[in-house]
Amino acid sequence: MVKLPLIARLGLASFLSLVFTACRPPAASSSTVPARRPVVCTTSYPLFYFAQRLAGDRATVRFPAPANQDPAFWRPSRDIVRQYQRADLILLNGADFEKWVNTTSLPLAPQVDTAAGFKQDWLMFPEVITHSHGPHGAHSHGAIDFNTWLDPLLALRQADAVADALRRLLPGAGAELEQRRQQLRRDLLALDQELRGLSTRLASQPLLASHPVYGYLAHRYGWNLASVHWEPDEPVTDAQWVAFDALRARHSGTLMLWEEQPLPAVGAGLRARHVLPVVFWTCGNRPVHGDYLQAMEQNLDTLRAALASAAAANPAFRGGPEGTEKTGK
Repeated sequence: MVKLPLIARLGLASFLSLVFTACRPPAASSSTVPARRPVVCTTSYPLFYFAQRLAGDRATVRFPAPANQDPAFWRPSRDIVRQYQRADLILLNGADFEKWVNTTSLPLAPQVDTAAGFKQDWLMFPEVITHSHGPHGAHSHGAIDFNTWLDPLLALRQADAVADALRRLLPGAGAELEQRRQQLRRDLLALDQELRGLSTRLASQPLLASHPVYGYLAHRYGWNLASVHWEPDEPVTDAQWVAFDALRARHSGTLMLWEEQPLPAVGAGLRARHVLPVVFWTCGNRPVHGDYLQAMEQNLDTLRAALASAAAANPAFRGGPEGTEKTGK
């Protein structure tokens, strides 16, 4: 056998070591690739708010409805439907809110109807009205009142349904989710207490509403509420004014809740009848400023101011400041 010199043997050993190292599969990197965050799609803004607060940065939460459309009557494009179809979790308001879901092919497994657990508490609209306004044509409000989240205690049950769904989606985040759920629960219960305090004097006063969307508030807090079916961006016809005057003859409310500010001519017509329009936003879509909880707080502040104004203008109105103080949180 021919013996190689020592230097040659060392060189050959280094070469063979390099060859074997190159052929060996690469070792696992010490830095792990971040896992993909689950995607949660919601059909209403309150559910988006609840899911974001509960999931934090554990999931990507989406609410793709345009800001200038009512999500209850919006129809998503094909691209947006595909977002829902690919989502890991689809949060539905339920109570006949998202009508487009009934005619769209969505996977059943990721869907969670957040209002299904209190179906016995759903309210019905007094009548089914189909009307047309804006660029989106005619729509019907159907028979079921879908504005469940306006009642903080029903909103709390929806938030609990969201938390349960997220717990199944994020099995390693149970403690974190529970901590956030308890904080959200405290906030919604505090909102309920504020509404109870505000309603102490309000309950006995006749209230008016431009739209039959405040039924859950009236039911929960005993408001003496009568609704018409006017749109804030439409003029009121002579026939509607006649019907309104007849309504006030038997229900003499001096405050009228609106989803948005009515047209100036409508507002002037109401004030001429000693009725003050009060914007109480329903929060079905994103607020211009703040979030769901801040928008509801703003609603209460606006209603408190209106109650104080009505009491100052008419001493017989008993919704004065002593009945409208904020409760402590």
